[in-house]
Amino acid sequence: MDYGMIGKIKKAKRYAEERERIQIDNLKVTFDGTNNPHAVQLENGQWQCDCEFFKTRRRCSHTIALEIILEGVRLEPEA
Repeated sequence: MDYGMIGKIKKAKRYAEERERIQIDNLKVTFDGTNNPHAVQLENGQWQCDCEFFKTRRRCSHTIALEIILEGVRLEPEA
């Protein structure tokens, strides 16, 4: 591995630890649920999920899991 790539890997690890540097504006993921896959989306700071629980509660295990994974990352556009 060349020195340039070694430097980039070190920088990437630092960025991964400094989550306040990251802002996610839009995100789409598919959760492989126990029974079915579920489409989850973040757009303009608002979560959406196609599971039945989310439709009535506006939060579900899929969105909560992503909130945990993305802890420390800004999920809303800056004003």
